[in-house]
Amino acid sequence: MLRVHFTPEDLARTRISTGPQPMWELLLSTNRLRGREGDIVFGAWRRSVAARTPATTRLLTDLVPVTGYFADFLTPMTEAPSLDEALETLRRTPRGRLRTDLAILAGSRKLPAWTAELADGRPETLNTLVEAAERYFAACLAPYWARVRAGVNQERARLSAALADGGWEAALSGLHPTARWHYPVLEVGYPVEHDLYLGGRGLHLVPSFFCWGLPTTFRDVEFEPTLVYPIEHAVGWSEPDDDRKSLAALLGRTRARVLEVLGEYPGTTSDVASRTGTSISAASQQATTLRAAGLVDTRQNGQSVLHSLTPLGRALLCEN
Repeated sequence: MLRVHFTPEDLARTRISTGPQPMWELLLSTNRLRGREGDIVFGAWRRSVAARTPATTRLLTDLVPVTGYFADFLTPMTEAPSLDEALETLRRTPRGRLRTDLAILAGSRKLPAWTAELADGRPETLNTLVEAAERYFAACLAPYWARVRAGVNQERARLSAALADGGWEAALSGLHPTARWHYPVLEVGYPVEHDLYLGGRGLHLVPSFFCWGLPTTFRDVEFEPTLVYPIEHAVGWSEPDDDRKSLAALLGRTRARVLEVLGEYPGTTSDVASRTGTSISAASQQATTLRAAGLVDTRQNGQSVLHSLTPLGRALLCEN
């Protein structure tokens, strides 16, 4: 059981994540990929990505057991839920944090030899780990990121409505089937007995697409107090929409997704990257290709650029 202890200041500072946290989703998805829990929800996705999962994913799974503790430093919380920012924070992890977390992990399992270099804080080893995360995300999560985002946003809307209608009592007691709210303590199911004292810092509530079963949190209380909990899913969420297959075949999956998100509303390069689950450089490259084809218009917007669909781009999107 996890017991989260609130003060009045903590309730005032508790917030809901503005979107899916990329590194939490990335690491939790590796557990879904290796396990068999939730097969009715994740089975089709698991089968679709199995053949294209990069070999370097092993570097991630070495640090992320299917059950139990995985290193806190792997899930940095950034101001905005951006993969690029999270990976850059991971790349700059202090050596002391690496050594502390890896020592805890080594207490429950035998770690491979390469992690000794990681514990020493060698930049090249951290870079290799970051590159493994980038490759895994691009292959296994980016094609589905719009649906991950939609699922998390739906839960965010549900939680916000519960808060508006019934206050924090309604919101917190409805987080999870195991949740029990008796001010000033929130209790939720957890693999071990653990108390989290917020101490006026508030709680960051993170609805997660690939979390399954019980909620999770950081082991080290020095991190921002965070509660990651599973959302509800629609069966068949990973199946492609029939009306989008032809567009993906014509443009390629990533470019088709860029066109789709710009069809929802215009965005800057970083915004497009966040909404499609790609890197900023990849989003820029795809927008350039679509602009050259006459499907996207790009205009200066202060210090950034704003991408939007041209009439031709909107017509193509509406035809599919």
